[in-house]
Amino acid sequence: MTDAAQFAEPAGRSKLSPARLARRRAAERRFRLYGLGAVFTGAAILLLLLGTIVANGYTAFFQTEIVLEIEFDPETIDPDGTRDPEILRFANYQTLVHRAMQAQFPEVTERRAKRTLVRMISSGAGLTLQNMVLSDPGLIGGSQTVWLKTSDDIDSFAKGKIARDVAAADRRVKDQEIAWFDTLEARGAVRSKFNTTFFATGDSREPELAGIRGAVVGSFLTLLVTLVLSFPAGVLAAVYLEEFAPKNRWTDLIEVNINNLAAVPSIVFGLLGLAVFLNFFGLPRSAPLVGGMVLALMTLPTIIIAGRAALKAVPPSVREAALGVGASHLQAVTHHVLPLAMPGMLTGTIIGMAQALGESAPLLMIGMVAFIVDVPGGFTDPSTVLPVQIYLWADSPERAFVAKTSAAIMVLLAFLIAMNALAVVVRKRFERRW
Repeated sequence: MTDAAQFAEPAGRSKLSPARLARRRAAERRFRLYGLGAVFTGAAILLLLLGTIVANGYTAFFQTEIVLEIEFDPETIDPDGTRDPEILRFANYQTLVHRAMQAQFPEVTERRAKRTLVRMISSGAGLTLQNMVLSDPGLIGGSQTVWLKTSDDIDSFAKGKIARDVAAADRRVKDQEIAWFDTLEARGAVRSKFNTTFFATGDSREPELAGIRGAVVGSFLTLLVTLVLSFPAGVLAAVYLEEFAPKNRWTDLIEVNINNLAAVPSIVFGLLGLAVFLNFFGLPRSAPLVGGMVLALMTLPTIIIAGRAALKAVPPSVREAALGVGASHLQAVTHHVLPLAMPGMLTGTIIGMAQALGESAPLLMIGMVAFIVDVPGGFTDPSTVLPVQIYLWADSPERAFVAKTSAAIMVLLAFLIAMNALAVVVRKRFERRW
């Protein structure tokens, strides 16, 4: 029999009054608003950061050039007429650039003004002419119009980074140079072109000649060494600890240390590499081989932890079914469990490699902060990586390196986003829902 008393309010509790219920609902709404506010604040700060980087860096993907009529004077390039490549290589091509620039403004006769005029063209213009003559010696004795890069100051002025309405004493481009540039622009002798040099060359002391190719190649070689060393070792360690290792105090100690290593500051691994790989084993400094070994030590705990998590996610029924049909423990793991866990392991590896790509502190400790002009050709050649290249450019006093720094950050972020997107794709494509 139903009794009305069983629906009565329990002892010690009272019904919520309308005012108290309204306050509780208002508190819930406020909590939601606080959460949305935190999300929007974080997104706004991130967009501000990215917007600042893009605003400062997009100009580095373009370069200002001036067209000049170059007279390939035989007396300057090859006075003996031998066409010997060694003689052509060491000719004074910068003199040809100076003559062509002075021919644009014959009224400039004062010596100091002439020096200021020719400095509007990049100091690397002579190298451009050298490459042209070496590839086609038939240019000697003739003339040709050539687009040459401007100096970093003129390039910054053309891009609006140096304002013309600032007092002359406070800007690097003087009124006379501005007048010459305006004259050339009025003649149609100035253009802005996509800066292929930024992607095709190594580092340089001159901002208009500096590129990221050396750093990109160094990063690739370093990450290749990291992957080759850390992935097999990480997978094997994860399989052993999760599937074969006995549960005792020693394995517990190993697991604790692996978890602790994942949280160790990266510079500690750099100190380890400096003490062991360089000072003890005598491996070459500033080499992708050593950088990859250091980053492999740093990435290994991440791969092991991700690998063990992927193995735990495989249902026990898979192991039991394999063992039930007569497979050994090793066969059950290698033929059934490991293939099912591999997508998760690959995802953890890609994320670990992305983390390694963005590291600079451990590589600074092993000498990869050196000024490297040549693009590395092997694992033992001196090289640098993108994060260290960004660090070097950020420390340079030239104004044009600000844009170079932001542009290199954009390239690095693009690589990191691509690697994280690859990890998501691998997980979505191969992951199984149990």
